Amino acid sequence: MTDAFCSNSEAVLQRSVNVSTIATGSHGGNLVELYQITETCHFVTSNKFKKVALQFPDELLPDAVSVSAEIEKETKAKTFILGDTSYGSCCVDEVAAEHVGADCIVHYGPSCLSPCSRLPLLYVFGKRPIEIQQCATAFKELYPDSQSHVIILYDVTYSHAIGDLRKLLRDIYPNIVVSRLKADGAELVQDSDNLDLQDDRVIIKFGRQFCVNEGQSIDDYSMFYIGKEGLTLTNFMMTWNHCVFSSFNPEMSTGQVESININKALMKRYYAIERAKDAGVVGILVGTLGVANYLTIIEQLKDIIHKAGKKSYMFAMGKINVPKLANFLEIDVYVLVACPENSLLDSSEFYRPVVTPFEMELACNKHREWTGEYVTDFRELLPGGSSHVDIPEPNQSTNEETTDVSLITGALRTSCSTSSSVIKKGTSDSSSLVLRNQTLTVANANTAASFLAGRSWQGLEPKLGQTPIVKAVEGRRGIAIAYEEEGVGNGDSSTIPLYKS
Repeated sequence: MTDAFCSNSEAVLQRSVNVSTIATGSHGGNLVELYQITETCHFVTSNKFKKVALQFPDELLPDAVSVSAEIEKETKAKTFILGDTSYGSCCVDEVAAEHVGADCIVHYGPSCLSPCSRLPLLYVFGKRPIEIQQCATAFKELYPDSQSHVIILYDVTYSHAIGDLRKLLRDIYPNIVVSRLKADGAELVQDSDNLDLQDDRVIIKFGRQFCVNEGQSIDDYSMFYIGKEGLTLTNFMMTWNHCVFSSFNPEMSTGQVESININKALMKRYYAIERAKDAGVVGILVGTLGVANYLTIIEQLKDIIHKAGKKSYMFAMGKINVPKLANFLEIDVYVLVACPENSLLDSSEFYRPVVTPFEMELACNKHREWTGEYVTDFRELLPGGSSHVDIPEPNQSTNEETTDVSLITGALRTSCSTSSSVIKKGTSDSSSLVLRNQTLTVANANTAASFLAGRSWQGLEPKLGQTPIVKAVEGRRGIAIAYEEEGVGNGDSSTIPLYKS
């Protein structure tokens, strides 16, 4: 049996959840200050909300009941605790909030700041501890030149300390740029001082806004990130891959130059793009139900995949893992629609590669060229976005075919740019044969169905009405690896073996 589908039974029974240091146990139990309950209650009462959904990540759930009780006492509103979200905890779970009829959502802890569109929203990041003096000292060691051009980025849970850090550095470093948090359609609880931003030069990306000096671009700056290594830092480094990054880890109180080889990481992503070009069947994974415009990008992906002569299927399965995706061997490549921080999935353990919407567009849209630019926010690919590239409609009067060589298999790939390569309007989607080109070559349109028909095992047969009805009997006891009646370990040779070759 493959390791991806089994685990040690003892380890499963003893599994535990690591609680983050942001919990009140390490802050002297100062619940009101840590979770900024005063500001939260003002948000609820000023808008006259009656039902409030409180979304906590797993590491903050131990404090959820206490926070909920405190808010109910101060506002007289009914609160609902949202935990174990279907997707990444950095995203707002608007679907779960709507299930309880909530009037608004309060999101606690780290966040990707992706825009939402359904319910009023308040972000409470909390106040992770940080030594400002040590952070300033690490910055000075990493940038000894006082004329250095540096943009300061940070994890949202340290936003409360950024104002103090700016005061320590601004007199020494006149060219530093301190970013500020901004979330569309949401309110933020943050203590950083107000920064003067010039509207004509402001840059807004990933919930951060900042200005660069006149006549300069982001590539002229270095990046200083405050926070531990993780998805947020990786997302920044992949997006601004021409900038040199340094970081300060508040938990370790150490600063360092980030040595991640961005070029190597980009080449891994380019390999995934080549796999997407070779793919005939594409699975679209729904990785969010809260980020604005996720349905629009799904429809756009369906369109470009269809025009590229590929078949697509949509999957909504919550948090993805290796066993879930291994159930669909007919899929050649998956494309994940998620927030920017959760899009860069390391699919090395998966049986099929998982790419981002940007990578799928590179594979299917010949008018989009690889320039080294990397886009993790799918909203930028939509019409009106900064990285949108139109897909021309196929020419009805020509039959232009382009060929190239797969860099993985070495085989020739042929793609048609005319409508004769796709199913014509008015024909049934269930048709098994379609005309591919004028040479009367036929191709199977229902690729996944034909793959299933060729499988040696196609699942259990229902046999409706053929199975006799019997009385319910007592089932097995224990865990799947060793049921009690199987007698494993007691010398009973009549037991059924757990695995067969």
